[in-house]
Amino acid sequence: MSEGKKRKFHTPEFKAKVALEALRGIKTLNEIGQEFGVHPITVGHWKKELQEQAKTLFEGKRGPTPIAAHREPELLYSEIGKL
Repeated sequence: MSEGKKRKFHTPEFKAKVALEALRGIKTLNEIGQEFGVHPITVGHWKKELQEQAKTLFEGKRGPTPIAAHREPELLYSEIGKL
């Protein structure tokens, strides 16, 4: 039985580092791929994923979302029933 290449697993830190390098735009995806030993298409996927997920970093920083006023009594009575 021949032994083929084993699949590489990259840490999230490594992926973020590569994606940030791609976002800077100083080097091409091919250059970044060669530098880090990753296929350029993979670099492009990580860059796109970072751009799409970046907005979630700043969501929810203002505390928990308020409970709607019309649902408060319902929640209160459900808790009383459980106790």
